[in-house]
Amino acid sequence: MVDIKVKICGITSVEDAAAAVGAGADALGLMFCPASPRRISLETAQTIERSLPDFVIRVGVFADPAPEDVFSALRQCGLNLLQFHGHETPEFCRQFGVMTMKAFRIRDAQSLHEIPNYTTDAFLLDSYTPGLAGGTGETFNWELAAEARRFGKPVFLAGGLTPENVAGAVRKARPFGVDVSTGVEQSPGKKDAAKMRAFIAAARSA
Repeated sequence: MVDIKVKICGITSVEDAAAAVGAGADALGLMFCPASPRRISLETAQTIERSLPDFVIRVGVFADPAPEDVFSALRQCGLNLLQFHGHETPEFCRQFGVMTMKAFRIRDAQSLHEIPNYTTDAFLLDSYTPGLAGGTGETFNWELAAEARRFGKPVFLAGGLTPENVAGAVRKARPFGVDVSTGVEQSPGKKDAAKMRAFIAAARSA
């Protein structure tokens, strides 16, 4: 068994949060990206956060936010980790005083070249889809994620993961963790409890 970390992203309700925690999730992603169909208000995020046990990592997901919006979410929503999914600079990511994770959209080996410029606590590798920041349900070459491990930071693998393919992805990429949203949903923003259980079991048995 591999002690791989599992993040369920795009949580929009207390009910889905409870189901994800019950399935064994280590971290939950709360979306603050305006263009995302899974975006929630600070009030909803606060309600979800207060329902969670202490051991679950609360991840705030942003794409090119204003710094004051990030600080506001930190104050109100008890976030432990900030995930940046836009064109944020290394300097931008360093200013908030909590753990950070920078997401990179991987198209080919060239996409890995900017990763060493960042001193975030972890890297998330997602699929490249023109015009979209993430959450597309598309996969990429997982061997590139294995290459990214050489930069010495924990790597989270995202992009098109499902209960059916996550075990193969873990075996190929050997990431620190996996991140899923679309692959465990009934519809955008509504999670499927059975799919979350199946996903986490498959990831950890790879």
